[in-house]
Amino acid sequence: MKPMPRPILRRPLSVLRSTLANESAGGLVLMAAAAAALVVANSPLAEAYHHGLHVSVGAMSLLHWINDGLMVVFFLLVGLEIKREALDGQLRTWPARVLPGLAAGAGMAAPALVYLAFNAGQATARGWAIPAATDIAFALGVLALLGSRVPVSLKIFLSAVAIVDDLGAVVIIALFYTGQIDGAMLGAAAGILAALFALNRLGVRALTPYLLLGLALWFVVLRSGVHATVAGVLLALFVPIHPSPGKPEDTTSPLHRLEHGLSPWVSFVIVPIFGFANAGVTLLGLPARALVDPVTLGVALGLFLGKQVGIFLIVRLAVATGLAARPAGATWPQVYGVALLCGIGFTMSLFIGALAFTDGLHETETKLGVLGGSLLSGILGAALLARSAPREPRV
Repeated sequence: MKPMPRPILRRPLSVLRSTLANESAGGLVLMAAAAAALVVANSPLAEAYHHGLHVSVGAMSLLHWINDGLMVVFFLLVGLEIKREALDGQLRTWPARVLPGLAAGAGMAAPALVYLAFNAGQATARGWAIPAATDIAFALGVLALLGSRVPVSLKIFLSAVAIVDDLGAVVIIALFYTGQIDGAMLGAAAGILAALFALNRLGVRALTPYLLLGLALWFVVLRSGVHATVAGVLLALFVPIHPSPGKPEDTTSPLHRLEHGLSPWVSFVIVPIFGFANAGVTLLGLPARALVDPVTLGVALGLFLGKQVGIFLIVRLAVATGLAARPAGATWPQVYGVALLCGIGFTMSLFIGALAFTDGLHETETKLGVLGGSLLSGILGAALLARSAPREPRV
């Protein structure tokens, strides 16, 4: 009797890639929330909508609780995904990081340059980072509508680009959109981070101590002048994961458990609430000059032109020079279609816009630019991908 062959141990798809369906569904819910916000903001309920967002709830307005409180959980999930992909996922090796890393870098620099072309030398230049980010949930939601027309390799590529893109956005927020620093609170944050480091080094696997310290970290970072959402990413850095090269991943690690637990809440509750609270712009009676305002044009064209040009050109260059390989089974028109979809910058772009213009003077122009650039990128990217027939992966 022939012996049974030994089973081949395969590395499971990472949490992000194995839950592409959930991310895609979350993107569709986000689209619905954004559409609802636009409808309400242009209906008889508009006054109640805008007033309700600024109602005080304790020490902050409802809008601030959403942007500075709920969104910390979103950034915690972003941090968990970044750490996991870097240590035990799509970005665990340097060769795998090259193409998405280059694409994300060029996809952030080019939109910023386009924005500055319209706003250089003006106070509005502060918003240069608004078109630099890609909304992964929204983009994957569009891909979900296309089904099998898009190779899985391109969905993974888009996810990896968005992860590196998110990391860049976090760094930008920490460095360029920080208020007046409170040294005492910053020192307290350092002490909490030391405690988190100690928990990690001691091998503590229970999530409760990390989350309690994370809550304290959020409070002191909020008071320190650094934007509170940075606390979410910092907490993620210390949640333990147990990489297992060549073996199946340890899906019982604290990072895996927390990521699985947060993912549906972020996708289906937190991000849609953020979208509904921030996407509402009143178009009725809007002056025509708002459509050609430098902020509107800079954001819209930064997302639509800057993203696609920066990403597609750097991918072509990387493949032509042998630095990286084109995603398996994908044609160049399909790669270009995904580069277009990267111009959907909804969630993070609106978030950075709120940080860049805290006085609210350019709120309408920012929202118009984000909505216009994202909508154009999504429609044309989907149309191009729908016309591009998939082919079998190269062997």
